[in-house]
Amino acid sequence: MSSAGTARATVLALALASGAISPTSAVEPSLDGAWVQDGSCDETFVRAGKGISFKKPINVFAAALIITGNRLRTPTTSCTIKAMKPAGERRVLSLQCATAVAVEPVRALIGTSSDGSLVRYLNEQDSTGSSYKRCTL
Repeated sequence: MSSAGTARATVLALALASGAISPTSAVEPSLDGAWVQDGSCDETFVRAGKGISFKKPINVFAAALIITGNRLRTPTTSCTIKAMKPAGERRVLSLQCATAVAVEPVRALIGTSSDGSLVRYLNEQDSTGSSYKRCTL
């Protein structure tokens, strides 16, 4: 490896170790799974081999999401989780999301509640958030 390559690898390792950036593999495994806000898990999701997908026909209005590794999917959007940073009791996700119309960067603010629900917040001032329950299929 060249000295420039070694320097880049060292800077990357230091950034990862210091928490300045979060690798996609560092997305918390506890967040993996299918999540639904209101409605039935069985009406929203289906097991597809070893994974989970949205049941067809997909209800584009379902408040639901699937997190798998560095991927976050909703009925109409597919995102890559680029980074996750702690923000107190919450986490800030930096996403790159694609819809049928556009690809754009998106910032999401999430947390977990004492009952194990995933909570999505609109912004830092949102104290209530929207709760999503985990689906087990």
